[in-house]
Amino acid sequence: MQNKMEKTISVNQKIQSLIPWILVFLWMFLIFNMSAQPATESNSLSTGVTEKLIELLNKITPGVDLNMEQVNHIVRKNAHFFAYLILAILVRNALRKGEIPKGKNLLLAIGICVLYAASDEFHQIFVPGRGPQVKDVFIDSAGAVIGIGIYQLVNKMVKQKSFNKAKL
Repeated sequence: MQNKMEKTISVNQKIQSLIPWILVFLWMFLIFNMSAQPATESNSLSTGVTEKLIELLNKITPGVDLNMEQVNHIVRKNAHFFAYLILAILVRNALRKGEIPKGKNLLLAIGICVLYAASDEFHQIFVPGRGPQVKDVFIDSAGAVIGIGIYQLVNKMVKQKSFNKAKL
């Protein structure tokens, strides 16, 4: 009876350790699919988001003259930044459960995100109307570094809160 319960716990632990990695790969798949959109389709999507954003900004600050092309460019670059910010948080969380020391763990998380960003830009060579842009890898990498920083900060705050509760 005890052995069967130990096996169940072991299987549950394995499943729990896989879930963060499944989330990482699902997010990578989403990024890949967004990058696989031909330029016209991608631009149509971002233009739709930009139109909604300009509509909202005009309600908040009426009379402000916003250039659709400039705002669309900002929306597109922010999409890169935030996609990799989230990827980095997911990767850092998945790595947290492993046996790798904290310092190497952080570098590995950044490395995974930067390599994925570079491979994603390379992938765009094969997408109609799209092409690789080094600046996008830098934007993606900046998002990843900020994401890992946010993860570290939140994790530290949670630990500090837990520590303070334990002292009471």
